[in-house]
Amino acid sequence: MVSCSGRNKLVNSWKITAVEAKIPLSDSAKTAILTNGMLTFTKDGHVTGFLQREITDGTYALTKGGKSLVIKDETGTPYPCESTITDDKLILDSKEMKITLDKI
Repeated sequence: MVSCSGRNKLVNSWKITAVEAKIPLSDSAKTAILTNGMLTFTKDGHVTGFLQREITDGTYALTKGGKSLVIKDETGTPYPCESTITDDKLILDSKEMKITLDKI
């Protein structure tokens, strides 16, 4: 079951404003994520943007009442993370990094 309330808050465009690396991450990679980082979620379960690399035709699944988000890129590689969604902030916490996004 997909939580409608979490999904409705998620459907939007988000800009990455902070990256907290949990594994070694080069300054250039961190800068690229902060400079290019943006995600746009649609009502029909698609996502585009730039996370650790460009996502041109990805999908997403939001479960556990909006607390678990799995983004899959166009090759089907899953990026699972814990998600915290508020009206204007999205926090994605994965094993590699914690990313904060602001609604744009």
